[in-house]
Amino acid sequence: ANSKEEVLEELVGPIANANPNIDKDALIRTLISRESLGSTGIGGGVAIPHGKYDGLDHLVASFGRSIKGVDFSSMDNKPAFLFFLLVAPKNSASDHLKALARISRLFKDPLLKSSLQQAKTSEEIYRILEEYDLRLP
Repeated sequence: ANSKEEVLEELVGPIANANPNIDKDALIRTLISRESLGSTGIGGGVAIPHGKYDGLDHLVASFGRSIKGVDFSSMDNKPAFLFFLLVAPKNSASDHLKALARISRLFKDPLLKSSLQQAKTSEEIYRILEEYDLRLP
């Protein structure tokens, strides 16, 4: 991906494939609309795009990585390399906020970020995320 919109499209793909009740284009529009309120690029090379989608009954997420970085209009005006997309059911305020807070805490760890950047396979990325998540209280 070379743009914010392309990143969102790539991240939505696996979620839409695993959840047939999701309209991929509608979800992308929802996320782009959310981005227009303020970028979800939190800085430090990380973006956590998120939104709510009608028709889901649980939180869903996907992760992506860019080797060269993508301009995500981040707070620090630097490219984002690591992307964690979180989509919540329309009526789930507390679970959505708790998940966002946890993801934000995870991605404050520089060792986690460098480990994810150096990972060679999706299985390794999953293992790293799982390992670091288990360390959080």
